[in-house]
Amino acid sequence: MDVSVSEYSDENSILHDDLGFRYRVVTPAKSTGKCLFVLHGSGVDETTLIPLASKISPDATLVAARGRIPQDDGFRWFERITPTSFEQTSIREETAAYAEFAVEASERHGLDLRRATFLGYSNGANVVSSLMLLHPGLTRQAALLRAMPVLDTSPMTDLGGSRVLIIAGAADQTYGPFAPALVTLFSERRAEVDARIVASGHEFGDADAVIARQWLTGPMLAA
Repeated sequence: MDVSVSEYSDENSILHDDLGFRYRVVTPAKSTGKCLFVLHGSGVDETTLIPLASKISPDATLVAARGRIPQDDGFRWFERITPTSFEQTSIREETAAYAEFAVEASERHGLDLRRATFLGYSNGANVVSSLMLLHPGLTRQAALLRAMPVLDTSPMTDLGGSRVLIIAGAADQTYGPFAPALVTLFSERRAEVDARIVASGHEFGDADAVIARQWLTGPMLAA
């Protein structure tokens, strides 16, 4: 799984800073027009999820952004109070900023958001779930790895016409117990939810890639 961004072309290794988030764009040799917006976990940067995303959708253009909140030697997406409680204003502000970024990045690089999938891991997955709830219509298809509900109050957004893949780790003692609540949250809002459990802890691995790649072969729902 450990493939550095330097193994891609020089163009793909460019760290862009022309929008609200610093980001990289990874373009496959033969693009089908699909795109994958990639959101990393906490304490790292945008390069860490690119190898997994490339395995999941090798024919998709990847847009891998970097969270703006410093943590350890890396970054995260919004402020936390404890490992499982989060600063609500920070969630809403950073999610709104990312929503704007996604629109601007798609326009800047000629991508079709209607064909986009949002792939998030841990803290990044929590941004994607917040994006769906707070900015309806932007995200029609999302894969959430090791996620949990983070909004103290979640709006009853109608997510009909959207698909959500939720993959929890069987031995993930921090986020795993919250996975059923996340499934219920999206199901109650009419999203098509596919919930899976893999034999791992909080870390991601090949099992996630296999499940997500197979899931992506399903048809995107009509708006």
